[in-house]
Amino acid sequence: MLLPRISEAKRLKRLSGDTALVANPLMNVTQEQDQKADIRVVGSYHNDTSKPLRDMKPQPLVPKSVHENENPRIPNKHKDAPDPVVQNSFSALTSLMTPNMPSPLLNFNGIGFPGVACNCAPPDTDGEVGATQYVQMVNEGFQVFNKTTGASVLGPVGITTIWSGFAGPCETAGDGDPVVLYDQLANRWVISQFAGAGTPTDECVAVSTTSDATGSYNRYGFHLGSNFFDYPHLGVWPDAYYMSMNVFNAAGTAFLGPQPFAFDRAKMLAGQPATFVTTGITGGPTEEVYLPADLDGSNLPPAGAPASFVEFPGGGSFRVFHFHVDFANPLNSTFTLFGSPASAAFTVRSTGVPQLGSTALDAIGDRLMFRVATRFFADGHESAVGNFTVNSNSVASPRWFELRNVTSGPVTVFQQGTYQPDTTHRWMGSAAMDQQGNIALGYSASSSSINPQIRYAGRLAGDPVNTLPQAEVHLFDGTGSQTATNGRWGDYSDMTIDPVDDCTFWYTQEYYATTTSFAWRTRIGSFKFPGCGGVQTPDYSLSASPASQTVAPGASTSYTVTVTPSGGFNGTVTFSVSGLPAGAGASFNPASVNTSGSSTMNVTTSASTPVGSYPLTITGTSGTLSHTTSVTLVVANANANFTLSATPASQSAPRGGTTTYTVTVTPSGGFNGTVSFAVSGLPSGATASFNPTTVTGSGSTTMTVAVGRTRGTFPLTITGTSGALSHTASVSLTVTK
Repeated sequence: MLLPRISEAKRLKRLSGDTALVANPLMNVTQEQDQKADIRVVGSYHNDTSKPLRDMKPQPLVPKSVHENENPRIPNKHKDAPDPVVQNSFSALTSLMTPNMPSPLLNFNGIGFPGVACNCAPPDTDGEVGATQYVQMVNEGFQVFNKTTGASVLGPVGITTIWSGFAGPCETAGDGDPVVLYDQLANRWVISQFAGAGTPTDECVAVSTTSDATGSYNRYGFHLGSNFFDYPHLGVWPDAYYMSMNVFNAAGTAFLGPQPFAFDRAKMLAGQPATFVTTGITGGPTEEVYLPADLDGSNLPPAGAPASFVEFPGGGSFRVFHFHVDFANPLNSTFTLFGSPASAAFTVRSTGVPQLGSTALDAIGDRLMFRVATRFFADGHESAVGNFTVNSNSVASPRWFELRNVTSGPVTVFQQGTYQPDTTHRWMGSAAMDQQGNIALGYSASSSSINPQIRYAGRLAGDPVNTLPQAEVHLFDGTGSQTATNGRWGDYSDMTIDPVDDCTFWYTQEYYATTTSFAWRTRIGSFKFPGCGGVQTPDYSLSASPASQTVAPGASTSYTVTVTPSGGFNGTVTFSVSGLPAGAGASFNPASVNTSGSSTMNVTTSASTPVGSYPLTITGTSGTLSHTTSVTLVVANANANFTLSATPASQSAPRGGTTTYTVTVTPSGGFNGTVSFAVSGLPSGATASFNPTTVTGSGSTTMTVAVGRTRGTFPLTITGTSGALSHTASVSLTVTK
């Protein structure tokens, strides 16, 4: 969000009284604070079609010396809890496979400060790939590139160039949060930003008339209302362009709630006067904020299917809302809760992200990051991927997720994970999925020993669920840090998919070349997983969860075995298992799965089954195709348990120093499970790591604590967990001068 301080905002030109504008008879602006889930229809106060941008004179910009205030916070109701899906043992995952995260195909600089004379920060970096071009937007500026060579085709120029001759705030006072999308269903570009930091707030939306981003645009100005409408984000859907906004009072001091909008796509594509439909603020100030689904790929949702809005899981679940819009009879429009699958527990990142030799950067951990990339597959399933930043093991890390069937239901969390292969902080992410179901996640990476960098990681569709095991690639390593005390970074980045091959990922993010207060740069890169595109071979992958189960002799347990198709596979998969101990047996229900789905593997043991840990190999067979996945069965006495101890009882370290503790697992009753570790109570700025990360049966691990700048004595609680068993040990940490 590009927003001057309140004192500066008063200087911005307002639309009221501008007689050069043509009023639209559909206009019906009301006070937003009075709207509580009331259907409203608002017409564009002005619309026209521009000249081709390539023929326009770039609009001059006057540097505003605008640096963003602290990002308006969303007061969520989240309760912090330990992270059960953190991926912090990268070597254990990659020992089972050969990582193959692709290197960049193109890697070039985008717009840099002050490339369009905008003395503003952060850049709000955003970008999209089209048929032949890549368009990047930052606050107040945009640039068009040839997507084959990376060469500039147009710009950088001010976003107001698009609005030249339109008049009003859209032309004179664009205030940021720009978004660019490529509507692959119509081969058009969609560009938006808000204008007017006071009353009323406007949203400016332009839709290209062709697939050429340097051509002409159908332009629309909309009054939103008298409140402060922040963080507008768009999504493409067949029946509308959907938008979410976070609404604050006019002063920006009180959060009022999120609000959804649906813009009449058909009218805007045709250049006709258009409306938006909104329900007003939904849920009020206690409602978590949401993002609209943004459609990728060539497969369409069912005819007439509503658009989905996915909510930040601050309340413990991914609440999915359906917006069914009816532009012909707007009062028939509805915005309703459709599903709320549980999210894995997490801790909100409430502190900044460290960087080399400078101030901390804003993590923005109170919302989903752009986009909720959604696609439909030929086998009938639907995936929606996204991410947000969490605090796991005192490290800022991206929690990525894949939801299934957000349109048709029932909505489920197919997979989710916190990517944390080491103690480097990662945040400000963006995720997308290609035509084969492979996922890529881009983000910023930083620590007290490195400048902010741009990296990406990913997974193939057949990789173990809940993991990004295809290693990590550095797109670009910044050589400077940001010294501005407000710490603004982002506010978002963008991972998108080439609509032509439906395989090539494009990512854009900010970085710094030198250490300074506000001299950001941006980078653009593309990459593609090997094997995506071309002739696809029908196949499937096999996965099983949980990875391990513990059972007493004579008892039973179960695992879920899942078949995931690829390349148009539609065969029947039957199951078998090997590696069972003496006296144990297994059965599958159902015995086979057609195309895709899950089967429950029930394992029974007898009183004579020996105590021990047994690796089981599950095999799925379909004709000549055969795939396997592995789980572990631990047979332990009913009284198997362990205790946890730590020495020494207390340690001291100077600010910025390190110290260690030895944590010991002592088994009893034949316990031979695997214990993982976590610690709570660390002072601000401190981090902890365990080596090794787990202990099986008995043994010790070394907990290393790197302290920050906060002095004092702090009680620490170390937790060891193995299945349903959990024990703690307490130590003390003193941070000295």
